[in-house]
Amino acid sequence: MRTHQVMTRNVITVGTDTSILEAATLMMDHHISGLPVVDGAGKLLGVVSESDFLRRSEIGTQRRRPRWLQFLVGPGLAADEFLHERGRRVGAIMSGDPVTVTEETPLQELVDVMEKKRIKRVPVTRNGRLVGMVTRSDLLRAVAEIAHEIPDPTADDQHIHDRIVRALETRDWRPLGLQVTVKGGIVHLRGIITDERARRAAIVAADNVTGVKAVHDHLCYVDTYSGFYIQSAEDEKLAAEAAKEGAA
Repeated sequence: MRTHQVMTRNVITVGTDTSILEAATLMMDHHISGLPVVDGAGKLLGVVSESDFLRRSEIGTQRRRPRWLQFLVGPGLAADEFLHERGRRVGAIMSGDPVTVTEETPLQELVDVMEKKRIKRVPVTRNGRLVGMVTRSDLLRAVAEIAHEIPDPTADDQHIHDRIVRALETRDWRPLGLQVTVKGGIVHLRGIITDERARRAAIVAADNVTGVKAVHDHLCYVDTYSGFYIQSAEDEKLAAEAAKEGAA
């Protein structure tokens, strides 16, 4: 998928002369954590976000440093901090030169950028002009839409079984002695694992196969050093219930 398939097109924007009060009100009213800053022609100039409101004189959160440390910081950074603490217009507190992507940027590349830069939103531009915005919420919505179950005429038990086996057999963490049984879309996984994370991964791999209605975990954990083994929580529960019924 590409960025244009998930981006929000009608983006709320502000200008450099917008007051910080108006910008903050827009963000609260629309439940958004950042606003693109554009000029009259729609050219992207920067972004103002929640973090730009953290150090403000109105709420007494401006930085306070000893005089000797203030000297080491230097006049440039001190002036920049003063702007963020006391500036009344968006142009004074915005982050300039924002990270951007284009409409054709692959989602893999987009997510890499968001993770690397630790940002929650990325403006989408075309020839320098803002055409959209992608946030983490947009990606979440895309996952939710794609995850809707699509009927598959080949999702019978045998096809489900074969697809689960194929999904697991090439994995380094695959259960040893894997056994997969499927009846009516209900999957039972049996085998041996040596790491509890492999249990979760195997269940997810099975659950991702189209037509699967439920996955039952019968995987047994075995410690490779001591030979100590633990049944799955599901099997332990079944054993406890059987013992209780037997005692009765």
